[in-house]
Amino acid sequence: MRLLHTSDWHLGRAFHRVNMLGAQAGFIGHLVTTVRERGVDAVVVSGDVYDRAVPPLAAVELFDDALHRLADLGVPTVMISGNHDSARRLGVGAGLIGRAGIHLRTDPTACGTPVVLKDDFGDVAFYGLPYLEPALVKDEFGVEKPGHEAVLAAAMDRVRADLASRAHGTRSVVLAHAFVTGGEASDSERDITVGGVAAVPAGVFDGVDYVALGHLHGCQTIAERVRYSGSPLPYSFSEADHRKSMWLVDLDADGAVTAERVDCPVPRALARIRGTLEELLADPGLARHEEAWIEATLTDAVRPADPMARLAERFPHTLSLAFAPERAPEDPDVSYAQRLADRSDQEIAEDFVAHVRGAGPDEHEQGVLRDAFDAVRADEAVREVAR
Repeated sequence: MRLLHTSDWHLGRAFHRVNMLGAQAGFIGHLVTTVRERGVDAVVVSGDVYDRAVPPLAAVELFDDALHRLADLGVPTVMISGNHDSARRLGVGAGLIGRAGIHLRTDPTACGTPVVLKDDFGDVAFYGLPYLEPALVKDEFGVEKPGHEAVLAAAMDRVRADLASRAHGTRSVVLAHAFVTGGEASDSERDITVGGVAAVPAGVFDGVDYVALGHLHGCQTIAERVRYSGSPLPYSFSEADHRKSMWLVDLDADGAVTAERVDCPVPRALARIRGTLEELLADPGLARHEEAWIEATLTDAVRPADPMARLAERFPHTLSLAFAPERAPEDPDVSYAQRLADRSDQEIAEDFVAHVRGAGPDEHEQGVLRDAFDAVRADEAVREVAR
């Protein structure tokens, strides 16, 4: 069976101030063409179909168009909700849509109930594990302390129990939306840390033939049978070096996996450039970036006049401009943003305690801070579900 694995469409999301709906429509067209021309037997979409719980109408219309075009091909599609989606909204009409071969899996209670497809060698069971917000599903899965590893392990126990009840030789595919240990993050994924831990070990998914992951925006292989497709389009300049693609996966009669990357259309190249304004305007080596979307970091000691307008004369698609004068880290003029770069909310809070009290938080106080951040994030998740 040949699968096309994709995820993280983020329909409705912009790239800085650029509307990406046209590029997203171009990707959907490319997806449909790939399904038709490469003999795909099933499409799997591993979450974050939309960029937010209540997407704009144009994004919903594009999603509707994608569903119709996939259904018209007669190729089954299995799709889960991600942490950006409203699971309840995405799942509306799932039973009816399923009759057209589009199988929406957004209910955590159905983790152990697969979509079963057949090929010449027998059954392939597709298990959809939507994004499992630990605070919201811990009771359903009977875990004492909410955490990503605990709820995913409980969900996978249901998957393995169902798989064990099926005919010998039944192959299996799991769709999941999670941060798996070994994956490389970018700046455009929403933080899903709980209790100071975001990642889960890949061993949680042992026992199945292929795991189609979503959430991280870079295409990557965690293990031969555990892969991220990544997002089909860039959503931050941290993705400037990404090669955007989908996985074309073949499952043979014994469940062995072979995978090939299928490149996605590139609406415009990304480039991060750094230097003084005069250096950036004069450097002949930057000519290759003149039509790219640009993130420029100026290192001038004094902020120059009209930097964006002057940059745009050479780089008309400059979208982001930052100032980072080259100073020693201990220099008092180093910006607040620079001092906080790459630090988690927990670390920032602990630094604040140390600053005002003269000593950092002890182990108990660190736990109180973690619980507070987890409670706020869980409350936000509950509010999104209720909207």
